Amino acid sequence: MNESTTTHNGRWVCMDRKEAIRSRGVFFGNSPFKYATSILYVQLSISALLTSFLQWILNPLGQSAFISQMLAGIVLGPSVIGFDNVFVKTVFPRTSFYVSGTFAFFGCMLFMFLVGVKIDLGSITNSGKRALAIGLCCFFIPLLLNTSLALILQRTVKMEPVLHKSIISIAVFQSSSSFYVTACLLTDLKLLNSELGRLAVSSSMISGMLSWIVLVLGFMVRQSTLGVGFTLPFMAISLCFMLVVIVFILRPVMRSMVRHANRGRAVKESYIFSVFVMVLCCAFLGEFIGQHFMLGPMILGLAVPDGPPLGTALVDKLDSYVSLILLPSYFVFSGASINLPSIQMKTFGIVWLLVLSSFFAKLIGAVVPSLLCKMPVVDALALGLVLSAQGITDILIWQHGMMLLLIDQQSYSIMVIATMVLTGTITPIVRLLYDPSKRYVSTKKRNIEHASEHDSELRLLACIHRQDNTPSIIRLLEVSNATMKNPICFYVVHLIRLAGRSTPLLITHRPGERNSSHSNQSNYIINAFQLFEQQNYGKVMMTAITAMAPCASMHDDICSLALEKRVCMVIVPFHKNWSHHGADDALTSNPLRTVNLNILKNAPCSVGILVDRGAFSSTISLSSKTPYSVGMFFVEGPDDREALAYAIRMAEQPNVSITLVRLRDSSEESQGSNSGDDKNKQLDSDMIGKFKSVAKEAGKKRHHFKDKRVKNSVEVISAVRSMANSCDLILVGRRHSSESSLFVGLTEWNEYPELGFIGDVLASADIKYGVSLLVVQQQSFEGQNNEPYSPRYFIMNNASAGSVHVDIHRVHDYKGKVKLDSKETNRKSIGV
Repeated sequence: MNESTTTHNGRWVCMDRKEAIRSRGVFFGNSPFKYATSILYVQLSISALLTSFLQWILNPLGQSAFISQMLAGIVLGPSVIGFDNVFVKTVFPRTSFYVSGTFAFFGCMLFMFLVGVKIDLGSITNSGKRALAIGLCCFFIPLLLNTSLALILQRTVKMEPVLHKSIISIAVFQSSSSFYVTACLLTDLKLLNSELGRLAVSSSMISGMLSWIVLVLGFMVRQSTLGVGFTLPFMAISLCFMLVVIVFILRPVMRSMVRHANRGRAVKESYIFSVFVMVLCCAFLGEFIGQHFMLGPMILGLAVPDGPPLGTALVDKLDSYVSLILLPSYFVFSGASINLPSIQMKTFGIVWLLVLSSFFAKLIGAVVPSLLCKMPVVDALALGLVLSAQGITDILIWQHGMMLLLIDQQSYSIMVIATMVLTGTITPIVRLLYDPSKRYVSTKKRNIEHASEHDSELRLLACIHRQDNTPSIIRLLEVSNATMKNPICFYVVHLIRLAGRSTPLLITHRPGERNSSHSNQSNYIINAFQLFEQQNYGKVMMTAITAMAPCASMHDDICSLALEKRVCMVIVPFHKNWSHHGADDALTSNPLRTVNLNILKNAPCSVGILVDRGAFSSTISLSSKTPYSVGMFFVEGPDDREALAYAIRMAEQPNVSITLVRLRDSSEESQGSNSGDDKNKQLDSDMIGKFKSVAKEAGKKRHHFKDKRVKNSVEVISAVRSMANSCDLILVGRRHSSESSLFVGLTEWNEYPELGFIGDVLASADIKYGVSLLVVQQQSFEGQNNEPYSPRYFIMNNASAGSVHVDIHRVHDYKGKVKLDSKETNRKSIGV
């Protein structure tokens, strides 16, 4: 019988090679559990399904994917199911470890390559002094404190010889940190592009890079002692040779691929194939020169031009398969090295002491410099917790250290369990401590209604998801009546989904500057708005910004910019795209809808959702004499007043005609009202009176006002549809009371709550006309209910029209610059 032998945990394992690869099936009497290929399929399936199941259970508890992955490995290891010899011999026999281990480490190799692809080394050089100080402290303080403690324990405490020899290595491993772990944790917490997240990413870049340098040098020294003769100089020269090959040969090749990639099209398969071959060659070269096989692919990943098109294409091709299929098998393979019952209490106590020492040292290294830089205590503590977390890349390093006999299996098991406990504890605490949405609450009026009273410039911020949004936004600017006396200060933000990198980007484009490679996607959009600015010189002042962030936290950039730039209204395009044939249903589940909902919930100013159905963006330019028709439905409340304030500004544009239709309940006179309702109605009447004055001054019957009595929702829908075929753009308020008889029955049929009752009717597929729509939500203050169907909505929003006492003072961001300009000294809930 032909047999091959391998070792597993120091034991010899015999493998029968006769028909050991592929089974012919149960109908030929072959058990699938006795063949390497069949068992590999079963192991990959079980590990992937168990990991997904545990993630589904732990996700509501706010736990990261790392916890579920490690739990799956422990459950399938000798600590839990591994006690069942029948299950182990059937599904995880030792003879299968030769093949499954190869697949697991192949997955780790691709994973480390993707880690390198997602890291942007340029952000290290762009780190501010704050991030540099925190990063250096988070590296040196834990390293010095932990190694000192390890030396003291080594000399004073009696311990096992294996632990005595490896305690210094344990201290160094626990002191290390990883940028990728920090970025993943921030992504899970949806804080990646918050102020705290950006500072944490920059700081972890510095501490993580220093940690990797120390670890690579340490591994080289260790391997040289295990080699034959004095091999350290040759290993160092070989490592430098590999770096030269990657940086000066392979990176230029990949940059050439980026230059030759067709703009807007998928990257050629030949380019992807070439990079995959490079990954395999770098892994082989690393093994050949005595380095870990994952070092070469990770360095190659760092050399890949980050972001689109190449970096994004590689991540899209590999990320899901590696993280959902191959990586769980690695955790199962590593779980076989964790045997909880074999852990001795004394060893457990010593290792845990080093773990806690490094944890608190990292916490101190982050908190102290943060406090010295005037950061709030709670934010500094949250930052320290984030930077203290460890994860999968640390475990990969520890496994390599175990292979080099730097640590033993028992210490490795304790370190993994400690990492799971601390990371699982850190995640919910950070969620509790840091809520970025609280920083967007403005107590100063930032809306068009207030700005119109002071005859000041109109400050707008518009979001662009794709190039198709550009014409409709430019058209809206044209009808907004920018003049030399009342100019428009406009910020256009091109939102790009973060892909191919882990660090978010926020780029401000200066006129005449050469755009970076990150902003190539924004060039056409920027050029269009810059041309519009030139055509309206002195009337429109435009600033173009590119924001690359995850969709789940993309609103953080918008809200921060709106607050910092003192914007009156944020304009976002509706997530659903319309063509001449109707709505594009493929986009209805787009994550961009989540972005819009988050902006509506957290924006520190008014918000407008622009629904472009074709006619708006295709109308003849206003430079001609062609009139432009704008309609407005007014019911009641602050949202309607905000929309009307915008319409009044449009009414001063010579080529724009406004038709205002006030919808009133025919039975409202017989109903009682409280003082809050009376005040609200008075404000409504004042705003309508202002429109009538503007219409009278315009003359020539350009603007029209209609007071329409309606009984129920049927008559409301009829009135709305009657205007849809005669207007290019219709303005409506978003929030109205669901208890009003005018909207009875519409609540149940409201498909898009972000558009409100009337907006949802106008945006429905039943409206065949190409009328576009702007749904307006007025700024909400702290303490107000922001839900569209709340019965208490009007009561709580009465305060928005009253006076709000605020004291102006400076609020510093994490770079020490003045960022925000208003905050209420006495934080009181505004309401009745």
